[in-house]
Amino acid sequence: MTDTSVFMGTAILEPRNDMEFESHEAAYAFYKEYAKSAGFGTAKLSSRRSRASKEFIDAKFSCIRYGNKQQSDDAINPRPSPKIGCKASMHVKRRQDGKWYVYRFEKDHNHELLPAQAHFFRSHRSSDPLSNDVRMRRRKNSTTVSKLFSAYQNVDCLENFMKNQHDRGRSLILEPGHAQLLLELFMQMQEENPKFFYAVDLNEEHRLRNVFWVDAKGLEDYAYFSDVVSFDTTYFTSKYKIPLVLFIGVNHHIQPTLLGCALIADETVYTFAWLLQTWFIAMEERAPQVILTDQNDAIKAAVAAVLPGTRHYYCLWQILEKIPKQLDCLGTWHDSFMEKFNKCIYKSWTEDQFETRWWKLVDRFNLRDVTWVQSLYDDRAYWVPTFMRDISFGGFSTSSRSESLNAFFDNYVQVDTSLREFVEQYRVILGDRHEEEAKANFDAWHETPELRSPSPFEKQMLLVYTHEIYKRFQVEVLGAAACHLKRENTGVTETYSVKDFENNENYMVEWNTSNSDICCSCRSFEYKGYLCRHAIVVLQMSGVFSIPSKYILQRWTNAALSRHPIGEKLEEVQFKVRRFNDLCRRAIILGEEGSLSQESYYLALGAISEALKQCANLSNPVENDTRADASATHVVCNDEEYQSIISSNNITPVPKINTSNKVARTLVACRNLGSTENGEQNKEKVSQLEAACVKDGFQQVDPTDLTPPHTAIPMQFHSMIPALFHNHNVSPAQFHAHLHETHHTKDNV
Repeated sequence: MTDTSVFMGTAILEPRNDMEFESHEAAYAFYKEYAKSAGFGTAKLSSRRSRASKEFIDAKFSCIRYGNKQQSDDAINPRPSPKIGCKASMHVKRRQDGKWYVYRFEKDHNHELLPAQAHFFRSHRSSDPLSNDVRMRRRKNSTTVSKLFSAYQNVDCLENFMKNQHDRGRSLILEPGHAQLLLELFMQMQEENPKFFYAVDLNEEHRLRNVFWVDAKGLEDYAYFSDVVSFDTTYFTSKYKIPLVLFIGVNHHIQPTLLGCALIADETVYTFAWLLQTWFIAMEERAPQVILTDQNDAIKAAVAAVLPGTRHYYCLWQILEKIPKQLDCLGTWHDSFMEKFNKCIYKSWTEDQFETRWWKLVDRFNLRDVTWVQSLYDDRAYWVPTFMRDISFGGFSTSSRSESLNAFFDNYVQVDTSLREFVEQYRVILGDRHEEEAKANFDAWHETPELRSPSPFEKQMLLVYTHEIYKRFQVEVLGAAACHLKRENTGVTETYSVKDFENNENYMVEWNTSNSDICCSCRSFEYKGYLCRHAIVVLQMSGVFSIPSKYILQRWTNAALSRHPIGEKLEEVQFKVRRFNDLCRRAIILGEEGSLSQESYYLALGAISEALKQCANLSNPVENDTRADASATHVVCNDEEYQSIISSNNITPVPKINTSNKVARTLVACRNLGSTENGEQNKEKVSQLEAACVKDGFQQVDPTDLTPPHTAIPMQFHSMIPALFHNHNVSPAQFHAHLHETHHTKDNV
């Protein structure tokens, strides 16, 4: 009998014929554990009950890639499947005594196994919560690169914000031992990855005032997603126990990314200017296109001084959350006010229309003398949707915090969370974020979204948008069927009134036929980064059946991690994905044919190595010479072996042709080998592939570039260290030693 301890221990046994199980469910549980350790997903392939007793007597479990996807020839929207003809499976049967035994076990797979990523397969995601939880698994594969460790001070503009001695004397309030705790965190993080960045700000008494840090992953994420950043001060302004502020970004899977953390002493212009300047330096002086913050005069002044080229806006949800407190005088009129307020900010198509509605609202509720209301009007260009065009907030500016990406961090930070608890949680936050991104990447590799309509817009974006964005865009495409439009005026710029029957609302859409500009009053593109159903129905009725390239943000596409802009060549992204999928299919069939014998294996392996070398040289002839040569050292089939195999099997050598036909040439040779040793059993399959190989291919695109290395920033605060750590119980000698080590390492790099 196989006990669960057999496969829950450190060594997972392979299925054997002598194994027995209490039930077919126990057998499947064992097979899942075995599959997880081996690196593949599982599925229940079939089961059979006794006609007499109605009890299960037979069951078969398999790899998720078992079998081949059957698709009718007239299928309109064929859905891709993970099935690629893998034979790996375990067949169990029930004996008369009720025990289950292994009737047949097929071990071999025709694809790569992924033991390190097995927890991503759907069959394993919930089978072992402790193993799937990132908090319970150790992180590996840390990459050591050039040393990056920095602190920053003496920014010229910062002194201009020092208004009085009181500001100069403020310091960060820390409990005993917390400064040491921070230092240990920073040193450990940098030891794991030298790109870890942190900086401290000291007051005139050499006491700690502000601290900033960002991990290497945050630096890497910002290199790709620097278009919009949220500067979140919620935890500080809400009087949380730790004065924490966060820099938050969003990746191409609509997942929040942590671009920096800080602890600050106050809300002065100086503090925010120092923090923004330090963050700007950490990000290699690359300013974001858009920064979203709370409505705060000190932040407003700091952004204008440090990031003059960045478009500054306020988070809409932060404005809305302040209304009950700032306008408590409304009392029972609150609901009526919100109805009029929402109409004013969401339904105003022009600035003049907003002005009219705003003052009508203010006068109706007698709010002209309310200072906060006046400040909202003065800053209207920072938060009112009417004033926002040709930008995108990447899902940040929502109507409530619970819907915002920022809310992710509320799972880790509560009002009474101490600094010590946050430091312990910090690694968990990073780990969870990395895990979610890895899971999304894994799903993108193994799954393809399903077409749900014959819409040309849906088909256009199938291989362009990432999965999560595509699913949301799909909702808009399908929702266009519930929209009715009416043309209001004609000309170069046409205006349409669109009735959305799903929410029973009317929207205005402007469409410029000369430059393909389109804008909807719902502001979906500005807030979400993709076109809405109202714009789609206008395009469709205007005879335009593809999304204009200017409304396809690269940050939401499968080419998001490429430094090369997709520009007008949207088809390049589609072609690259198609070429990749096509090569994978051909490689699988080549693997089947090449594995039939040792000789065909040598042929296939030699051709693949040669093709890889030539492709690498095409991509970059200089930089890839070494890589191609290195890969060639693993080839087990040289020219002499090749000629020997050809002659010994009486195969006519195929004339040497270019790389694009090398796989076809190899398949011809493998087919001949297969015919001599295995008869005609694979002739039809190979003939089909050979015919496919001679079809015209797709044009080439440049490969994705690697992230550029970060430049180290010099240390500039040696003289401030003794007082800093004297007041916070940190050894100056310990910190000096780390500084000298860092400089020494950096000089030697």
